[in-house]
Amino acid sequence: MSEPAFTELSDYAEKLIRGRHATRAFRPDPVPEETVRAVFSLAGSAPSNSNAQPWRVEVVGGARRERLAHALQAAHAEQRTSIDFPYSEDMYAPVHHERRAAFGAGLYGALGIGADDHAARAAYDAESLRFYGAPHAAFLFVTGDGGPRLAADVGAYMQTLLLAMAAYGVDSCPQGLLSFYADTVREELGVTGGRLLVGVSFGYADESAPVNRVVTGRAGLGATTAFHS
Repeated sequence: MSEPAFTELSDYAEKLIRGRHATRAFRPDPVPEETVRAVFSLAGSAPSNSNAQPWRVEVVGGARRERLAHALQAAHAEQRTSIDFPYSEDMYAPVHHERRAAFGAGLYGALGIGADDHAARAAYDAESLRFYGAPHAAFLFVTGDGGPRLAADVGAYMQTLLLAMAAYGVDSCPQGLLSFYADTVREELGVTGGRLLVGVSFGYADESAPVNRVVTGRAGLGATTAFHS
C-alpha cells in the first residue's frame, strides 16, 4: 500500500474510532432494513477464540420494540431484576469510581439534574429502558456455557458492531441496564438459550438534544498501558 493511501486509511480509522460516542437521545426515524442487515453482516466479521463465534444477537424494532419497552419498564418498576452476569459496585477500583463520577457529573449536568436529585436520576434511568427513544435495539447473548472467556468474545463482537454502525452513519448506545432484566427480554423475544451480556440501542441521533453533546475523556496511554522490550 502506498504511503498516501495508508495515511488516508489511517486517518479514516482514527476518525471512526475516536468519533464514535454513546448517543442518549434518538430521532424516531427507523434505520432502513438493508442498512441494518449490512451492519450486522459486517459485525459478524468480529474475531473470537478459535473462531467459535459464541454470540447470539436479537434485533428488535417496530411494534415488538414498543412492547418490550413497556415490559422492561414494568419489570423495573416492580424491581423484577434478572441478571445473567453478576453486577456489583465493588468490582470497580477507586480510579474507576473517579472516572464514573466525572462522567456522571457531565451527563446529569447536561440534563439539568442536580447531583443530589436522586428522584430525577431514578426517573431518567427508568426512561432509558425505552432505549433513549431509539427505534431499534440489539441484545447480545453469550452462548455455550456463557462463561467470562466467552463473554470476552462477545465484547469483541460488540465493539465491531458499534464501529460498523458508525461506518454506516448509525448512532448507538450500549446499555448495561438493559441486561438487568434478562428474563423479561427472553420472554418478550422468545429467546430460549444464552446469557444476556448487554443491550445496544441504535438509530439516528437527535442532534438538538444537549445530552448528545456531552464529551467524555479517556485515560492517558500511560495510565492503562505498559510497553515491554
